[in-house]
Amino acid sequence: MTAGSDVVAGPQAQVSPMRRAMRTVGTGARRVAEALATPLVPEDFLDLIDPLRSGADLRGRVVAVRPETASATTVEIKPGRGWRPHQPGQYTRIGLDVDGVRHWRAYSITSPLGSDTITITVRAIPDGKVSNHVLRHLRPGTVILLDQATGDFVVPNPAPDKALFLTAGSGITPVMGMLRNDRLPRDVVVVHSAPTSAEMLFRRELEAMAAAGRIRLVTRFTQEQGILPVSALDDVVPDWRNRQCWVCGPTALLDDAEAHWADAGVADQLYVERFRPAIHAIGEGGAVTYSETGVTLQADAGTTLLDAGEDAGVLMPSGCRMGICFNCVLPLTQGSVRDLRSGELTTATPDDPVLIQTCVSAAAGPCHLRI
Repeated sequence: MTAGSDVVAGPQAQVSPMRRAMRTVGTGARRVAEALATPLVPEDFLDLIDPLRSGADLRGRVVAVRPETASATTVEIKPGRGWRPHQPGQYTRIGLDVDGVRHWRAYSITSPLGSDTITITVRAIPDGKVSNHVLRHLRPGTVILLDQATGDFVVPNPAPDKALFLTAGSGITPVMGMLRNDRLPRDVVVVHSAPTSAEMLFRRELEAMAAAGRIRLVTRFTQEQGILPVSALDDVVPDWRNRQCWVCGPTALLDDAEAHWADAGVADQLYVERFRPAIHAIGEGGAVTYSETGVTLQADAGTTLLDAGEDAGVLMPSGCRMGICFNCVLPLTQGSVRDLRSGELTTATPDDPVLIQTCVSAAAGPCHLRI
């Protein structure tokens, strides 16, 4: 019997069409009731009927949540009809509501091409709001926000003849997205470091690939063996200088790899994926640029971006004073802002803009809004 089936044991083996319809109506009514108690953008009311429809903000529905390790989870997502196919190695951003606050995070896509669903693998980090929510609370059926896949940490077409994937920790996730697809070099070596074998993501699958001769796998469990310095690559991959290399992992690994490849005169053969963007200067107040209006002003730490813009004559979208929440949401395209309710900082880059509420956000250093 499949999950969600209407077939039951016993003499009443079939649920009547009328009862099934009433269940559907009841479910819909509960969703509407829940939504009426939650602040929404006006378009969200239509989203109650068909959240994955074309033309809506891109969303996805969680169809499965599977543990990878004690601290990592793979999430399978059915994207909405506006989703465009990704390239292996790219990432997507997901938007999740945690304790009533929407948070955006970027995760590599780990699934093969050609499927109706995509997967991401999330490792919980200490005090990580989103990653711990995914690990402990995310359930199938949840609708989340999505961004289109992006990123240039991909294998070119045609692929080079020989490749080295140098990864540590969660840095294996974009590489797994590549290894699960056919567009791979003929000769692939994967050098991966993890604290222990139990904490290594995709360990059994990688070992199976190695046993089948698809890859050569070199593992390093750092709690027992220590960190493998990039200077020791000659011991495990003697021909690394003749391979195109993709490296992803902690910042120290990336910095060491860039220096090592540059010293060897083969920096053009190295592709680097950094999960964490450069940190912007964070202060109290700062210059706020409302980019499409040409207005730049100085705002103090206690003035909301909504009030500062309106005081300068910028026509700011807002329904706050009429009790219509989230009409003031705008993209923060660069810089940092502080939530005046919680003190939480949000930082964006031109490549990774973030939607913020201007009615509760103040400048925390120079920042740019798209309006």
